Amino acid sequence: MTQSAPNSNDEAAFPPPGQPVMGRINRLGLWTLYMKEVRRFFKVQLQTIWAPAITTMLFLVIFTIAMGRGDREILGVNFATFVAPGLIVMGMMQNAFANGSFSLLGGKVQGTIIDYLMPPLSNLELLLGLVGASVTRGVLVGIAVYIAMSLYPGVDLTLHHPWAVVWFGLMGAIMLSLLGVLTSIWAEKFDHNAAVTNFIVAPLSLLSGTFYVIDNLAPFFQSISRLNPFFYVISGFRFGFLGQSDIGDTNMAVLHGALGLGVLNAVLAVLTYLVLRTGWKLRS
Repeated sequence: MTQSAPNSNDEAAFPPPGQPVMGRINRLGLWTLYMKEVRRFFKVQLQTIWAPAITTMLFLVIFTIAMGRGDREILGVNFATFVAPGLIVMGMMQNAFANGSFSLLGGKVQGTIIDYLMPPLSNLELLLGLVGASVTRGVLVGIAVYIAMSLYPGVDLTLHHPWAVVWFGLMGAIMLSLLGVLTSIWAEKFDHNAAVTNFIVAPLSLLSGTFYVIDNLAPFFQSISRLNPFFYVISGFRFGFLGQSDIGDTNMAVLHGALGLGVLNAVLAVLTYLVLRTGWKLRS
């Protein structure tokens, strides 16, 4: 029998042996990593989403009872309405950090780090997958907290500037996701992760104006607060709900804070990418 000549359509459908079939971006691999990370925390959603929402809700209850009596008002609203937006975005940031700081660290501790390093993913794709999943967890926690707080008596969560809610919420989640990935690269055991949480993330969150306006502080401590990026996330996110902020007296000050957070996240993303590319504490 004579063998027929190969069809030109077959040659177009099947590339020559050894030629990569992926494009400049491994979309399937990136999506697979993202879904793997999302499913990992979603399997234990009672612990990763609903428990943080309940814990954040308890903050609102305790501080409202302790400090919100006597019709106390801040920025023209009652105390519960003032503190609720800050608690929502604080929950988003803390859980974005918790997710980002676990993946690579868990791989190192459990001996499965090869599962992140062997697949045909670039360093940028690996970073995008980890950060994307962490931001997703932060957003889901924020939605859960928002729903719970909207049902709390006396809390008004009407949106005045939706763009500020979206921008500052995402900037806060991205910032803590990147910090979490950096922590997971550096950490060698879960104690190191807990140290960053307890001595960096928690203090910066609680001392960022979540429960007060910095105008009540002495000038020296006001200056220190303005060096805290968490302050701009929380105050800007609150601006989206209340239409007022202690970042500055004008909307332009809020815009400057928004742009500053964008620049900070860009720098932090480049730093995280460069560290990840070196393979420091990952490929050893």
